[in-house]
Amino acid sequence: MEQAAPKTSFPEPWVPNMIANLVFLTQGDEVLLIHKKTGLGAGKINGPGGKQELGETSLEAAIREVKEELLITPHPLEAMGELHFDFVDGLRLHCTVYRGEGFDGTPTETREAKPEWFRFDDVPYDRMWADDRYWLPEMLAGRRFRAWFRFDGETMLSREVVFTDSGVG
Repeated sequence: MEQAAPKTSFPEPWVPNMIANLVFLTQGDEVLLIHKKTGLGAGKINGPGGKQELGETSLEAAIREVKEELLITPHPLEAMGELHFDFVDGLRLHCTVYRGEGFDGTPTETREAKPEWFRFDDVPYDRMWADDRYWLPEMLAGRRFRAWFRFDGETMLSREVVFTDSGVG
């Protein structure tokens, strides 16, 4: 039986040193995930996404990352949540989570990612980051959230997830 991680309390003020995004495209009761081949989380399954570049908005970065990783253009995307990751090695990552239903093109494997559709009830959480199981099912059901996680490498040390009825930000 999995032991519950304690609630997290981040040091104040918490300032990220990396800004990123994740995108979850859905069709009916399926979500498009990727087998990540490069970068942070290589070897895991996740939504497409990546770092925000200087001069980009979060939304612009999300669209660019999906184009680069899957050769499709998502539209429209809706911000659904915020992830705050504090790693013991010093990485402090803020990630905006987007959801969308439409896109142009055909999801295509690239050097960065291999796409695969999963039914909502068959998402392979055992092959994903440990935090995903605590917010992704609710986000796929339409709930907005803010979440804070502390990790040592791939081991989750603490978590706090708050679901909200209001917009992100």
